[in-house]
Amino acid sequence: MSKLIHIVIPVHNRKDFTRNCLNELYKQNYSNFKIIIIDDGSTDGTADMIRKLYPEVVIINGNGNLWWTKATNIGVDYALKDKAEYILTLNNDVIPYHDYLLNMILALEDETNSIIGSFAIDVYTGKPLYGGEIINWKSAKSTYIIDSLEIEQMKGLHEVNCLPGRGMLIPSHIFYKIGLFDEIHLKHYLADFDFSSRAFHNGYKLYCNHDAKLKIYPEESGAAANLRNKSIKSFLSHIWGRKGAGNIKDLFYFGINNCPRKYILLFIPIGII
Repeated sequence: MSKLIHIVIPVHNRKDFTRNCLNELYKQNYSNFKIIIIDDGSTDGTADMIRKLYPEVVIINGNGNLWWTKATNIGVDYALKDKAEYILTLNNDVIPYHDYLLNMILALEDETNSIIGSFAIDVYTGKPLYGGEIINWKSAKSTYIIDSLEIEQMKGLHEVNCLPGRGMLIPSHIFYKIGLFDEIHLKHYLADFDFSSRAFHNGYKLYCNHDAKLKIYPEESGAAANLRNKSIKSFLSHIWGRKGAGNIKDLFYFGINNCPRKYILLFIPIGII
């Protein structure tokens, strides 16, 4: 019997992205899944659209102040109470290939103590964008897996030491061991990297699955908007704002929580710079 996957998707407006994502999920060649949408105060009719087109989807309403981490935790908590065995965190602005869920669950057959991440492809160009990374704590830089691979080598599992949450399949027993995402200190960005890094430090393996492909919109995140707009306001938002991928406070906490102590005095200042 196929394993049931609980899919947790936090959303805030951007109804069209959510509809497209759900539409592709229901075209998968793996059908044993349950979708949990955390609608954090959308004002564009997202919830009504979901109820009309996808009545089987579980909708949990937020007040608009949950951000990614707390919204995801609410969905994970619901899934755990529903006796979930596997939980997939997924962003709404992704388009999964038709064999995405099958390839994700197959990867865990021999890796039950692992977390599986997704391969990302530019929705417009078809160019591979992300195939996993390995953080070098000493230099505060990452080595990106796809940078050293030819196209024909981009397949199978590649071991990493952190993973983004836009498509991350997690056996539920890992949550019972290390807890949920850190919604207190990392409300939006880096909570996924922090969680996966904590899992890694607790002995779990992390893999990016190059056979499990997601199309993504690289310019649609709040972080990308900050980087596009070359202004003092955008720069300050980048380093201090909640949607700033370079948020100094978040980076500091991530380093304190995950960096090996012998490199901590290097990682934090270099990372900030």
